[in-house]
Amino acid sequence: MGRREELSDFQRGTVVGCHLCKKSVREISALLNLPRSTVSAVILKWKRGGITTALPRSGRPHKLKEEDRQVLEKVALENCLPSVEALTAEFQTASGANVSSRTVRRELHEMGFRGRVSTYGKSTGGEKAEAEADEDEAKVDVSRLDLRVGRIIAAQQLPDADGVYVQQVDIGEAVPRTVVSELAKHIPVDQMQNRMAVLLCNLKPAKTSGVLSQAAIVCASSPDGVEILDPPGGAAPGDRVTFQGFPGEPDKELNPKKKVWEQVQPDLHTDAQCVAAYKGAAFEVVGKGVCKAQTLSDSEIK
Repeated sequence: MGRREELSDFQRGTVVGCHLCKKSVREISALLNLPRSTVSAVILKWKRGGITTALPRSGRPHKLKEEDRQVLEKVALENCLPSVEALTAEFQTASGANVSSRTVRRELHEMGFRGRVSTYGKSTGGEKAEAEADEDEAKVDVSRLDLRVGRIIAAQQLPDADGVYVQQVDIGEAVPRTVVSELAKHIPVDQMQNRMAVLLCNLKPAKTSGVLSQAAIVCASSPDGVEILDPPGGAAPGDRVTFQGFPGEPDKELNPKKKVWEQVQPDLHTDAQCVAAYKGAAFEVVGKGVCKAQTLSDSEIK
């Protein structure tokens, strides 16, 4: 099943208007002929930032197919299970899908489930606190980061910002992402063209020097200089960077308030052979090799 067409700003505004008129997610879904998950996502975006317009897509696509999401919704509604882990096991039995409990929790939140899985569509004053509590339960390690191989298609220096590049980067998506980096003082512009890199792809998009940046280039850094990490030979844009011993799906988007990157970054270093690692586990593209700095050994990674 293909991805649904993006909602228009008018449709998004209508969803929020219905919500303000005290209509439930189910009622809005039936009235506008939209999936409940879509309605919930629009309402959630509006609650978090007062936004109804469509923003550039970021993060990884849904782990589950639409038909699997429908099975998950049915299982959650029909079974009053004590935990997300128990619901995940029941869902795997019913659908045959193999996903983590973190993925199931994320999908349930986007469908409109809050707190315990039995409380579907009930809006309470503690809704936000319950959702944040669930996020806090997730272990903070490198698996929360969406690290992917990318190709810098083109880079140019911003004329009014000292040391700042704006790059267009292919990370295996339909459209390249715009990435702003402060690398102009460290790497010549000719070395930024058509080169491979490692990108952190689930940061919340933010403006830097007036330009919206949709990812970050991962580098080794020391007093001797800064070097972009090189993916292994044969790696292609969109390839996932993983870590042995740290399984799990990355967050769809890192919540700045949770400071996941800030907690993980101190344990990112290159080793004596310039191999990038987290707590001794190499940055690895499965079947293709590890990611390395060119010359910076025993250096921090930013």
